[in-house]
Amino acid sequence: MSVSKANGFHGMDVIWLLDQWAERQPDKAFLIWAPFDGAERSWTYAELARDARRFAAGLHARGVGSGDFVLMHLDNSPDFLIAWFACACLGAVPVTTNTRSVTENVNYFAEVMQPVCAVTQPSLAKLVREACGPDTPMIVSGDAGDYDAEALGAEAFADVFDDGPVPDISTDCDRNFAVQFTSGTTSRPKPTVWTNANALWGGRCMAMNLRLRREDVTLIYMPLFHANAQISLLTALWSGGTIVVHPKFSASRFWDTCAAYGVTWVSMIPFAFKALSGRSVPDHNVRTLIGLARLPEAEKEFGVQTMALWGMTETLTACIVTDADHTGPAGTMGRPSPFYEVEVRKPDGTLAGPGEEGLLFIRGERGVSLFKEYYKDPEKTKEAFDKSGALDTGDRVRIDEDGWMFFVTRDKDMLRVGGENVAALEIETAILETGLVLECAVVAQKHYMLGDVPAAFVSASETGKGLSEEDLGDRIVAHCREKLADFKVPRSVHLVDDFPRSTLDRIAKNKLRDTLPPIEAG
Repeated sequence: MSVSKANGFHGMDVIWLLDQWAERQPDKAFLIWAPFDGAERSWTYAELARDARRFAAGLHARGVGSGDFVLMHLDNSPDFLIAWFACACLGAVPVTTNTRSVTENVNYFAEVMQPVCAVTQPSLAKLVREACGPDTPMIVSGDAGDYDAEALGAEAFADVFDDGPVPDISTDCDRNFAVQFTSGTTSRPKPTVWTNANALWGGRCMAMNLRLRREDVTLIYMPLFHANAQISLLTALWSGGTIVVHPKFSASRFWDTCAAYGVTWVSMIPFAFKALSGRSVPDHNVRTLIGLARLPEAEKEFGVQTMALWGMTETLTACIVTDADHTGPAGTMGRPSPFYEVEVRKPDGTLAGPGEEGLLFIRGERGVSLFKEYYKDPEKTKEAFDKSGALDTGDRVRIDEDGWMFFVTRDKDMLRVGGENVAALEIETAILETGLVLECAVVAQKHYMLGDVPAAFVSASETGKGLSEEDLGDRIVAHCREKLADFKVPRSVHLVDDFPRSTLDRIAKNKLRDTLPPIEAG
């Protein structure tokens, strides 16, 4: 008999989990807010559960109920987490959006989701009001002196807390829990719906992969509006641990914070590893830094273990992951997680084996181990899966002779140069070998004869900053000519101070492509 994975969460939801820990370890620190300026604040499990319910009571008094959407457009803060859990208390659904978005983006988010209210911060209040229109109630976190509440028709976050009743709702793992908009590097962002079962699944699987216990502490510096940070939070919640939250990533504060609070694990981004390299490392308790690949050099420098994983918003957590005791070779992202079915398919549709590469497909259960849907977009939801029901990730991976898996590229990062397939990652790897650049991104520039040609965007390293832009480009091209076939050598090199970003460390390559005019002659 086949048993649904959802049965494993029957009688559970996220608030049930928070309440469990609030009852069993009420005085244990759950949230520690460590701002760069100002005093630290902390909440025990019992205190956070209490504040979430008090804020939920205030939302309920203002008409927010089960199934309603609440737009949350704000950076990392305790108020973010209080509002997030408050929505769960009511059965309302927080829609967490990228704070780098412009007014047009937020207007699109609001048009799709039709939120009954919005929660934001002073610096973003005007943008949210313009995007959501005059009729959407708006709650603003932070100091009321930093914005004109009357002009914006806004209410202070602190004024929403209420000791009134919170309606009883059934404990339901199938109820919608949260929405994040995907990064939208190749199309408009899609509203990805997670159920409560999705949230519990993500937290439970990561806690098991990392072998976490209640004593463990994590540092969260990535934006809480993003799936990565939310899964770190849910992982700590599942295991009964503690989270330390920074406003954002800070290389100068990272290790001191880890040492001060006894941090034992951190989910990382590639840029953070680069930014931390070369800095002094104090005595610390960090056991594991989690990234996209195993990094033996970082292990030596920082005195930690690196674990690798592959996942996406639609899969919630790691589908491919290294093991704490069997870490694999440098650069690997691991092996298939026992919690998912993983397929790597060659162009003819057959399964790739050791020594081969192909497109990555994931099998799981919708609403539990895979996202529920793209909200109100059945066509896009259908397109995400093939005819057999497997999720098409759009990523290319390689399997080595021993079965370890390596990320190759996004399928959309494949250039077609004069009929030849070229992976942007191969060119980027060669450019990074020069030591002249900190980051780089290779994109396709349209060409009248060849279809695509590679164009490179780079930010200079300390060594590269000593060169003129022309010399820097010449050296990069010369190195690529030595390392790559001629059709893979960048036709142009563009120096940038900063890259456009979608979310986290992901460079928005579509925006770089848009800056390149087509080559129409010569």
